[in-house]
Amino acid sequence: MCLAIPAEVVELRDGDNALVDLAGVRKEISLALVDGVRVGDYVIVHVGYALNKLDPDEAARTLALFAEIGQLQDSPSRH
Repeated sequence: MCLAIPAEVVELRDGDNALVDLAGVRKEISLALVDGVRVGDYVIVHVGYALNKLDPDEAARTLALFAEIGQLQDSPSRH
């Protein structure tokens, strides 16, 4: 299974690189596959590459779903 997650671009770097925030974790990624990315944009990230830009509302909904899944997995009633 592959997982691509939304991340906010917090800094543009040399070349096609950017620093993104993934739920508080900062990681350098490549923007080589996506045009027109600016600081504050959300991108879908998979194995260190931005695959496409994402609407901020859609990013928020997706991140909320990931958080909900995490809470369910951490629930003490889970067997």
